[in-house]
Amino acid sequence: MAREYLVAAVAAAVLVVLLELLALRTGLFRRPAYWITMVIVLGFQVPVDGWLTKLDAPVVLYADWAISGVRIPWDIPVEDFLYGFAMVTAVLLLWERRRGAHGSVDRR
Repeated sequence: MAREYLVAAVAAAVLVVLLELLALRTGLFRRPAYWITMVIVLGFQVPVDGWLTKLDAPVVLYADWAISGVRIPWDIPVEDFLYGFAMVTAVLLLWERRRGAHGSVDRR
């Protein structure tokens, strides 16, 4: 069983964390604003993703061999949360890096 989406989502999340800790070092993970942002993202991701992946009438279908099979809450594959974390965090890290390169960093 390949579990391709699971492997890709875990790898993406780990790589983004390593990118911050070992290369970019923006301090993003220490900022309350980042964690508030992630809660807001989840607040939108859960209802939208829940509707898209509901098992009784899915809009998006996942191959059983590509995912772990763990679906929380409702019918959302856990991989979607890992992918969402990696995608949003990567964008924020690159934004912070770009802001820092232009001298307009506010490190609150």
